[in-house]
Amino acid sequence: MFHRSHVPLQKWFYAMYLFTTTRHGVPAKELQRQLGVSYPTAFRMSHKIREYMGNLDGEPPLTGHVEVDETYIGGKRPGKRGRGAAGKSVVFGILERDGEMYSKVVPDAKRATLIPEITRQVPTGTRISSDEWSPYRVLRALGYDHNTVDHGAKNWANGDTHVNTLEAFWSMLKRSIRGTHIHVSPKHLSKYLGEFEYRYNRRKRPQTMFADLLASL
Repeated sequence: MFHRSHVPLQKWFYAMYLFTTTRHGVPAKELQRQLGVSYPTAFRMSHKIREYMGNLDGEPPLTGHVEVDETYIGGKRPGKRGRGAAGKSVVFGILERDGEMYSKVVPDAKRATLIPEITRQVPTGTRISSDEWSPYRVLRALGYDHNTVDHGAKNWANGDTHVNTLEAFWSMLKRSIRGTHIHVSPKHLSKYLGEFEYRYNRRKRPQTMFADLLASL
């Protein structure tokens, strides 16, 4: 991460500390002000740190009871929201109840895109909750204990079958983008996902976030 960088290590370390002690992220303008570097330098540092956080987080198997869902981020044109909305990036997520999560920018929300992500991250036999989106209907035939809620019918939960935990993460992510970063380009969206996923997966031990970054350098 520091290869060929003209920025002193102390400033890199302080920038990483800032990234691990905020819930909603650090905009490049704030990093510029705090570190006394140019805006282009702060911008590059921000993305290097986000990329590093995402790479460090890894992709552990998700078991127990998991939630799967997609969300749509970005777009500058008003109009249709949700599935099929133009100009938006599709983000897919898998979340283990009381555990970790995995998120990824994907090209679309079709079965051929989403199901391989699930089979790669979630062992067969795992209990999965989703909404009624048709690509998920194949999960039971693939050996998963799959149950759904029908959001189209305003049904948000059937007992502990729901995707509310994952949707809460999506809401936090979108609020942070709107409030802290204003807009995130599709080119860099995966790096922001890595940053927020890193913090979420360490939510029960926030005191280790900074130390984990330093220990892995």
